[in-house]
This record gives sequence, structure tokens and C-alpha cells, in this order.
Amino acid sequence: MADYDLAIIGGGLNGVSLARDAVGRGLRVILLEQGDLGGAASSATPRLIHGDLSVLERRGFRRVHRALAERRTWLRIAPHLVRPMRFVIPAHSEERPPWLLRAGLFVYDSLTSRGGLPVAATLDITHHPVGNALKRPFGTAFEYSDCVVDDSRLVVLTALDAAERGAVIRTGARCVRADRTDTWRLAVVDRGHRRTITARALANATGGWTSMVAETVLRQPRPTMVAMQMSQIVVPRLFEHDHVYVFQNSDGRLIFASSFAHDFTLIGTVTHDFTGDPAIVAMAGADVSYLCDAASRYFRERVAPTDVVRAVSGVNLTLASAGRRDGTTLFHARRRKAPLITMFGGDVTTSRLRAERAVTRLTPFYPMSPRWTAGAALPGGDFAWDRFDLEVELACDRWRFLEETQARRLVAAYGSRLSAVLGEAKTREELGPAFGPELTGAEVRYLMACEWARFPEDILWRRSKLGLTMSAADRDALAAFMASVT
Repeated sequence: MADYDLAIIGGGLNGVSLARDAVGRGLRVILLEQGDLGGAASSATPRLIHGDLSVLERRGFRRVHRALAERRTWLRIAPHLVRPMRFVIPAHSEERPPWLLRAGLFVYDSLTSRGGLPVAATLDITHHPVGNALKRPFGTAFEYSDCVVDDSRLVVLTALDAAERGAVIRTGARCVRADRTDTWRLAVVDRGHRRTITARALANATGGWTSMVAETVLRQPRPTMVAMQMSQIVVPRLFEHDHVYVFQNSDGRLIFASSFAHDFTLIGTVTHDFTGDPAIVAMAGADVSYLCDAASRYFRERVAPTDVVRAVSGVNLTLASAGRRDGTTLFHARRRKAPLITMFGGDVTTSRLRAERAVTRLTPFYPMSPRWTAGAALPGGDFAWDRFDLEVELACDRWRFLEETQARRLVAAYGSRLSAVLGEAKTREELGPAFGPELTGAEVRYLMACEWARFPEDILWRRSKLGLTMSAADRDALAAFMASVT
């Protein structure tokens, strides 16, 4: 008998979504990730849960409708991670005419039952806060509803839900060989120790490494793939409100600018073909300049490359012959050969649905429970999306030493499970050593014990974004503290 029903290689969003879905249907699941969860492309997404206006413009009505249905699902199951926002498109005389934007947003609204989100509207931004940061020629804008998401925390909490339902999640574990007969036999180097694992089915969800793993580890034929690099920049905060700007660039692309980690603005995304090693992807200077110029076309305050405090890039794959939005799932099963799922590409919005459909392909091989993930909240998400501010108020009432901005960050990260981090603490000192104004020893211990954090980078850039503001001295203190935790 095999050790597991399904082994998954890759701890990005596709991999952890497969693990969550499969274990909830009764399968024995193990997930192997050679680094940290969400350590590559899953932490370099545009951070949007949306139908995507650019797809609508290409008349992909069914795809937009499907994505907007998933938007409703995410609001229901992850209200702490997925936040509804108003998106604003300033009208530009050299770009799409106002009537086209207005008509497009009408269709966008009609493709979903909004579930309480406001419909599109026309704004006079000369008398609206969103106009304060923009150049004077922009007097009219179009406003609509969509959502933003904390992409890297979505990966971790999906893995946490899978683990709590019985999946084995192993970070720092690299699959170096996989032999296929009627079962899969995997050779794994797990934090320096070599071990063998057997599984009745295997999923390759290694993102930018999918092709390499197929060829060198699985020794299976690989489809013709195109590697795509996604890049964004982070600059000091350019505006004080929570609206998300959608800028029409001169080449027809749509560029987003949103508030990020309270004191910063995220601008993106630029996408193009990539060649090289996904482990050392870096944003080119030309891409930085492109995003700065696109933002400067609209913002009153010019955005220069010297303003960039962090550049974020990741690599994913797409089939050369396929569209790039919904990703690709390949299923290979032959007589007397264990099944193989290959999943790559796709965006955050449809990740849950991709996993659900992929696991369903295994139904002829295993008895399993019905589909379930659309109705089950992620850890900490057992409250209504429009009660987020109330959750923040309750946190401030219970832990009176928290400032509102601190409570907001913590609720956005842990939701209703915040007590697992802060416990019954009455003062900040009871939470242990402080690493800057935000991070405490209690939170670090929780992340190490429950969320697979092993190194400071795991906490500062993926479990949070506190790396943007933490001093070098506090980073050193954090590293020393983590090394001392057993």
C-alpha cells in the first residue's frame, strides 16, 4: 500500500490549493516544497481578486463571469485576506473614450450578482479625494468594485487549512527523483535527510520550475511552454485613501496603483517573456522605468526609479498555444501507470477552482467526498466580509495596548484566530521581545510553530511585509531570536 494517495511537488498557490481540496475529500496528501511556501511567483502577483477588465475588453465574457463568481467565493471564505475596494479609472483624452469605459463597466457589473458591492459610477474627481493625488487635467473618472488580496498569506493559510485537515506539509523538502509504475516512488531530500515516499498519484505544481522538474525529476515528456515574468514596484505612499487606481497606459495596458503595507504604494504589473533560472529572476531597469513613467503620466508627484524601495518579480509558465489567464492543468493516466497532474500558470482569482477541477479528475481512481472548498472558510475567516472593521474594533477592545493600525494588520493576517497569537496578554511587554513597532516574540513563535516560518525572510516578506520598514538592528535581533527558538 502506498504511503499517500496524492503527493504534490511545489508549495505555491496551485500546490497548496490542490492539497487543501484533496485532503478535504478524504485523500491522504503530502506536499513537498524545497523552499518556503509561496516563495516564488505566488508572492509576486498583482494582488487582485477580479474579473480583469483586460479580459473583458477581449470579449472573454465567460472567463470574466467565472472569475467574478470566484470573487464572491473568496469574499465569503477569506474575508480577512480579501478586501473589497473601489477601483478608479481616470478618463484620459488620448486613450479609451469615456462612453467605452462606461459601457464596459456596465457589462462588468452585469456579469455578476454583486453580493453587496456597489455598482460602477462616474466621478467628478475635481471634488473627490481620489483627485488630490492626480494631475489637474484629469477631471472625470469611472469607479467600480473589485477586491485586493494578501497573496502570500493566502498561500500560507490555504496550506494551514490543508494541514489541519490531515495533509502533511513539508517545507525544505526537495524531490530529486520520481519513478512511475502503478505507484509513484519519490526520492526526497528533507532538510538534509534522504527518504523515500510512495504515492498513488503525483502533482507537479512547481510554477516556473514545472518544465525542468518534468524533464529531470519525473523524466516525463514536457509540453511546449512559455515562461512569463511578472514585475511590480513598491514606492513610498502616493495617496491617503484606499481606492485603487487603474491607469490606461499609452500602449493600451492597464496599470494598477494601490495602497500597500499602510505606508507604501504598489504599482504594477509589467509582464513579458522570460529566459533563465526562475530562482534568480530580477526586474530589469527598463521595467522599473516603464512603471514609473506610467504612474507619472497620472500622479501629480513624479515617480522616479530612485523612489523604488522594492521590486517584486516572479516567473510562471503558460502553454505556448493557450491563453494566460486561467492557467493550465494537464492530466496523464495510462493503464498500469499512476496518474500525473501537471498544473501551472493562472491567477489568484481562479486558483481554488483550478484545484477543484484537477482533483475531480482523480475521481475514477479513488472514492472521494464531493467538492467542498467553496463553502469552507480559511483559518480565521469565519466572519462576514463587511464585518472586518468590527473585528478590528473588537481586537482593540480586547488587547487595549494595540493601536488601530497594528490591530488592522493583525486582523488582516489572522482574522478571528488572533487570540492564538496574542493570547491573554494585557500589555505589549507580555508578548516578548519587540522587533520594531509591529513584530513581537509571541507572533514570531506562532509563525514558527504553526505557519512553517524558518528564516527571517519568511516572516518579513511572506507572512507579513514588515521587511519594508524594519531596521537592520531589528532584523539581526529577529534572526538571533529565531535561532534560539527550539
